Amino acid sequence: MANKVYFNNNYPDISESNKLYERAKGLIPAFTQTLAKGPGQYIDGIAPKYLLKGKGSHVWDVDGNEYIDFNMGIGPLSLGYAYEKVDNAIIEQLKEGITFSMMHPLEVEVAELLRQIIPNAESIRYSKTGCDVTSAAVRLARAYTGKKKILCCGYHGWHDWYISVTDRNKGIPYEIQNNTYTFNYNDIDSVIESIDEDTAGIILEPVVFEEPKDNFLHKIDKICKENKIVLIFDEMWTGFRLALGGAQEYFGIVPDLACYSKAIANGMPISVITGKKEIMNLLEKDVFFFTTFGGEALSLAAAKATIEEIKDKNVPQYLQKLGNYLKENLNNLLNNLNLNFISCIGYPYRTMITFNHPELNNLELKSLLQQELFKRGILWSGYHTLSFSHTKDDIEYTIKAYEDSIPVIIEAISNKDIKKYLKGKPIEPVFRKTSNFNTKPKIKK
Repeated sequence: MANKVYFNNNYPDISESNKLYERAKGLIPAFTQTLAKGPGQYIDGIAPKYLLKGKGSHVWDVDGNEYIDFNMGIGPLSLGYAYEKVDNAIIEQLKEGITFSMMHPLEVEVAELLRQIIPNAESIRYSKTGCDVTSAAVRLARAYTGKKKILCCGYHGWHDWYISVTDRNKGIPYEIQNNTYTFNYNDIDSVIESIDEDTAGIILEPVVFEEPKDNFLHKIDKICKENKIVLIFDEMWTGFRLALGGAQEYFGIVPDLACYSKAIANGMPISVITGKKEIMNLLEKDVFFFTTFGGEALSLAAAKATIEEIKDKNVPQYLQKLGNYLKENLNNLLNNLNLNFISCIGYPYRTMITFNHPELNNLELKSLLQQELFKRGILWSGYHTLSFSHTKDDIEYTIKAYEDSIPVIIEAISNKDIKKYLKGKPIEPVFRKTSNFNTKPKIKK
């Protein structure tokens, strides 16, 4: 019998997941279309590999096992799975058509809605994925300033200009690698030291998990203005969650350009770049940024319904209250057990469990906790990405699931042998870092 969201006696049966996995071998490189969804981010042998359906905050894998989902499609499901108002908007639009030979009224309607809530949205363009609009923003910054160099902080997608600064940069010419550099979050000196007369733009995630200190974001804004550098906010995560108007509204900073995708359409593929007219006007003729599916109507209908629902139900406030409750209770639990090397950090809408044991393998510790949470019906990869469909009952159960799982962690630590307790292959590391990430491209001599 399939596991439920319950303190199950056995780990979930994932035999159907494994059959699909075998079929994918040699057929789909890396098995996945999204790295964060792939098998390397879950304990192999315990975690399911394929999900079949979702409703609200719960999902079911192909074997019928049910879980409370704290990944929410890796971010896009701001309201929840199969959310009726959004689904109905998609269905109604589907009856009229998906994409057309000319422009659609929804392109104007959604743009007007965005202009009302996003501070810098003097001008708006659509695309499909987050990296589409971050790359467009970089191109605009270079076109507007006549300069080449880009400074970045956070994760900005798979395109050449960004991924060249990671260890997955094969196939990218050194000429491109030599135009992108990184700086450390909350380290204003690393920003100042990296700027030169050829710096076109600074792009960053306004927050990931760490809070800005000593007016860090405001100082970057000031530096950009003084040096005629285009400031770009990558608001994939902060948009419509941190506040309705995103980090711009929350921190009171109006960047030159801003990029959105996750959360805006509750899972439908759409991305948005907003910005000041004097820069965005370059998209009229000078900068080419067009795509066949940019005005695809199903996603625009979903975006309109999602934004209206977020606004009407004050979803950011709901996430704030629910997330704070989860974060505070988890930290109280960890502190009471003297587990000072494990903590829950981040803004309420998306918190993360960190592991900093001085002697043991922290990825193995994370894998063990993940393993035990899967047994108890929690889909977790280190984060708690909340949606409007997560309930107080979901959070109460999750806290109890942690409380029931942690004794296994304590026992493994006392025996100093984490691997002995793992039922499968541990989680693999990824390249993404949010601090201490100052890798600069090296030019071959």
